[in-house]
Amino acid sequence: MRAVVCEGFGDPSVLRAVERPVPGIGAGEVLVRVAAAGVNRPDATQRLGLYPPPPGVTDIPGLDIAGEIVACGAEVGAWRAGDVVCALIPGGGYAEYAAAPAATCLPVPAGLEMRSAAALPEVCFTAWTKLMEAGRLGFGESVLIQGGTSGVGLAAIQMARALRGARVIVTASTAEKRAQAEAFGADAAIDYRVDDWPDQVRKANAGLGVDVILDAQGGDYVPRELALLSEGGRLVLLGAHRGVESTINVRDLIRRRLSIVGSVIRSRTLAEKRAIAKSLVENVWPLLAKGVMRIPVHATFPLERAEDAHWMLERNEQAGKIVLDVR
Repeated sequence: MRAVVCEGFGDPSVLRAVERPVPGIGAGEVLVRVAAAGVNRPDATQRLGLYPPPPGVTDIPGLDIAGEIVACGAEVGAWRAGDVVCALIPGGGYAEYAAAPAATCLPVPAGLEMRSAAALPEVCFTAWTKLMEAGRLGFGESVLIQGGTSGVGLAAIQMARALRGARVIVTASTAEKRAQAEAFGADAAIDYRVDDWPDQVRKANAGLGVDVILDAQGGDYVPRELALLSEGGRLVLLGAHRGVESTINVRDLIRRRLSIVGSVIRSRTLAEKRAIAKSLVENVWPLLAKGVMRIPVHATFPLERAEDAHWMLERNEQAGKIVLDVR
């Protein structure tokens, strides 16, 4: 089968199209003929050698796919060959065939084509766990989403508004991206390149701190974000693009009952992922089927042009998801 792998670590030029055997499947797994695969930040981090696959997982990148089940192992529940699914997988999405845990396969929402379905799993799993589990976003609370036009950001905006009636403030770099975030439901969108962005966040929230912050930057942003939180607020860290170290005031953390929570999906147990998938099907999939929520596809590239897709990701040009057309 055709696949794309990293030949060494580095910039997108290390991505190569190769031939690989079709993966085998075990109990609890299905084999999917991949129609489309999402391109995500963790793929780029893996390409740099900073996010290795878990033990026993293929080195082929790719965490979310959409396609048709062509074979089933034992203990896969109701899934059958011929079912059309999208799935969160631990790796292997940049290929014509991928093994997927049955527990993290989801039906394609009504009316969605394959490339749109491939844009869903990673961002929806991530946004749900960060907002609802780690962030414990309550009804009517406020949330700041750093990078509001990423796939995760746009999913989080819509979940926060539709499921919690939250006040949503986001950051984005360009006027076009800020307008898109507002079109998807953000109450305010702020340019994070200006030094007074924390003051602008407070101003957008009637002078108050926010209840939850989702951030993938880390580094020097962390103390500024902690200062932005209201009493009892929660800072959820998804990454550390601005640095892995921060200096914080621990006494202030204690006095104001603040929480800092780290959260990843890939290393979580299958039982945990199954529970998340169930929550998504019950709470988010109806919104997608009705068109209340959507994840836009910014660009589609053929599988062999995965390098170009990663360069677009590196330049932060996308507003929504980048998808590989595997067909």
